Amino acid sequence: MRPPASRSTSFSHSQHQPSTPSRLNQSHAPGSSPQDQGQSPPLDGPSEDPVSPLNPFNSDQRANTAESSNGTTPNTSPLRPRHWRNYSTFNCAHPEGNSCEHGHWSPKIRPTTPTSASSTLEGEPNRSFGGRYARAQSIQGGPNGFLGDAVGDTVFGDGRIFTRSNGDSRDGNRKDGSWSSSWSRWWGVEGDDKNRIGQPMSTTRWLASTHGVKNKRRMYLVYYFPFLQWITQYRWSFFKGDLVAALTMASFYIPMSLSYAANLGHIPPINGLYSFVFNPFIYALLGSCPQMVVGPEAAGSLLLGGVVKTSINSGNSWDDDDAMNARIAGVVTGMAGAVIFVAGLTRLGFLDSVLSRQFLRGFISAIGFVILVDQLIPEMGLVHLAKHSGDVSHRSSIDKIVFLIENAKHAHGLTSAVAFGSFVVIMVCRELKCRLQPRFPSVAYVPDRFTVVVLSAVFTWLFGWHKKGLEILGDVRSSSGSPFPFRFPFMPSHMQHVREAMSSSFLIALLGFFESSVAAKSLGGGEGKKTDGLQGMSLSANRELVALGVANMVGGCFMALPAFGGYGRSKVNAATGGKTPMSSILLSLITIICILFLLPYFYYLPKAVLSSMISVVAYSLIEEAPHDIAFFIHIRAYPELILMSLIFLATIFYSLPLGIALGIGLSLLSVIRHATKPRIQILGKVPGQETQFENAESDPERVEFVEGCLIVKIPEPLTFANTGDLKSRLRRLELYGTTAAHPALPRVRAPEHNSNIIFDIHGVTSLDGSGTMVLTEIVDNYVARGTRVFFCRCPKEGTRMWRLFEESGIVERCGGRKHFLKSVEEALRAAEMERMSEFFERHPGEGGA
Repeated sequence: MRPPASRSTSFSHSQHQPSTPSRLNQSHAPGSSPQDQGQSPPLDGPSEDPVSPLNPFNSDQRANTAESSNGTTPNTSPLRPRHWRNYSTFNCAHPEGNSCEHGHWSPKIRPTTPTSASSTLEGEPNRSFGGRYARAQSIQGGPNGFLGDAVGDTVFGDGRIFTRSNGDSRDGNRKDGSWSSSWSRWWGVEGDDKNRIGQPMSTTRWLASTHGVKNKRRMYLVYYFPFLQWITQYRWSFFKGDLVAALTMASFYIPMSLSYAANLGHIPPINGLYSFVFNPFIYALLGSCPQMVVGPEAAGSLLLGGVVKTSINSGNSWDDDDAMNARIAGVVTGMAGAVIFVAGLTRLGFLDSVLSRQFLRGFISAIGFVILVDQLIPEMGLVHLAKHSGDVSHRSSIDKIVFLIENAKHAHGLTSAVAFGSFVVIMVCRELKCRLQPRFPSVAYVPDRFTVVVLSAVFTWLFGWHKKGLEILGDVRSSSGSPFPFRFPFMPSHMQHVREAMSSSFLIALLGFFESSVAAKSLGGGEGKKTDGLQGMSLSANRELVALGVANMVGGCFMALPAFGGYGRSKVNAATGGKTPMSSILLSLITIICILFLLPYFYYLPKAVLSSMISVVAYSLIEEAPHDIAFFIHIRAYPELILMSLIFLATIFYSLPLGIALGIGLSLLSVIRHATKPRIQILGKVPGQETQFENAESDPERVEFVEGCLIVKIPEPLTFANTGDLKSRLRRLELYGTTAAHPALPRVRAPEHNSNIIFDIHGVTSLDGSGTMVLTEIVDNYVARGTRVFFCRCPKEGTRMWRLFEESGIVERCGGRKHFLKSVEEALRAAEMERMSEFFERHPGEGGA
């Protein structure tokens, strides 16, 4: 360290910066501190260790330090960023213009040229802490602020950038010292961005420029089109696992898709296959979860079937009008895709948290129950009898149960034996696989459902069961004759179905995204995985919405069932060797082969077997309900149990739309109630602790109230949503010292304890116009009553919140800046001083004594 005698003494202390060289380089350089080297940090003075390359005071650098004391600045110092190496002086305002001696890393020093975040030390790798660009705020009102950095940077090039061109315009236009404007180059070029360091640009673009990202267009394209990322990592070693996984899933879910379309969606069976042709392929290109596989689900298929039934009941279609029913399915699927696509574009990825767990459990359990009851009719061979009994299939579940009990004696024996026998075989195989898979993982490859489907079709053909009353699938073909018919779902002629499909499409989108979100979060992306799979693929809820939306809009054009990510299907994919989205592409190809060449082999497939497979899925929807019910009972969460029961009972006793409306309405009311309820707290002082204050309502016996003061903590942002009830909550604190007391109680807190109001607003991270107005009215009310108002732990001056405090007059009404303090204890001292000052002003004799 330079001795004090060597310092320049021509300036006063107020004119000069600190004489000790700053050691910010030691505190900011990772991995090179004395602690990292197993040493104790020096308490006073620099370390004498000559080995550390970042030590500014080793033997090689003392000469440079001595040289700088003579008025020169060395050009080759390992402490100096590279772009400073040609500058001998710093931008420091000293009267005589002598060189400074306060070190190259002092936070007060700035070079004469703009700096970049990636400034490095000579001989050291590029190490940066990132952070927000200081001038990014100036473009938030442009395309970046409205459309995001991806669109703003690539399409608009940050918008118009205004720079002061003093005789040297960067764009070569005006050179008269006036303000010049120029459009940034399309997509951004590394050289241009380096020249624009210090000008307004997005933080993303600034970080990319300072860290050497040359092709910014590809950076955004790879993010929004994950196919470009994972295809470059694909290896032939992945292909075997992906192919086996695709074949396994095809054997399970292709027959299932036929069941969903025919029995739940009430549309031609081939339309269920279309969901495995287009949706998995598109998701493989746009989706961010490598192992998730999209396809039709029971809940979405049932909701779509409800729309078809409503259309039939209103006379817009008929049971045997396959072409019209398929078009209705296309409208529903297309609308569900459009809803979820728009949600992704508007960044509504948080929508999966709008529906509460109790709503989802109650609704999904009700769907499982409805499906079980629905499938009992074809499983018992009572379809024709149901149609001649007032079309029971379009009634509530309770009506169907009554019908089944009354007509059980008319059940078809062979149909019941095939259906319930298939159900038992599938359930036994399912249980055995669950028990054996931990010890024998290869059990997951056994195609039990595919085996049941093949054997039932073979036995039906071999023994002529279809001639004995067993209904079979028959010819599986498109209603238009084309293998892949295209019909745009948003044609004007389809608008009559939009009103019927709107609510169901919205719920299909919401439930589908919720299940996809659960599956994606459980499987994860490729980030941080130490496996031989894909690396670096990060999950994004908004990109998932876009991918699922595009997939379903395309599926709607081909009148497919709604398709989303399924947790069980995706786990099968991962367990059978699928590591990349290539398994989804292979599944699409296998389904195309089935449609083109294998459909005739489905002719003898019994419908009762398809119904039994759906019943297994319905059972899986219900089987988790007892665990949730037991958990809620254990923790005494009775409101959640009541909500779950209401949704379940409304669905099975009345209809699916009523259960939907009731569940969404109650969930939204719960969210609104939670968001609008103020969470203000009254603080008390911890005995024996001068600076510790805690919530007096959480543990009232541990704290004590401060005489003459009401300390109120506001731990949340103040917006229009939660300030409506703020005044009444504060009034309760004034009257009772708690918000838990009923307003019918007479006043119990003495008025003199409210002579000083201290607001702890550290948790108020944002404030809107409505919140500012309510806070202003509260302050005016207290000031008019003669109550002193203090604010502590306030935002810094210059921030948007402080500007609102000043412009609204809150600062002036409270008594100026002296009423805005750093801590609660400072506010208490200020309140006591003002109280004493007012006392002595009223009693000057006592003050003089």
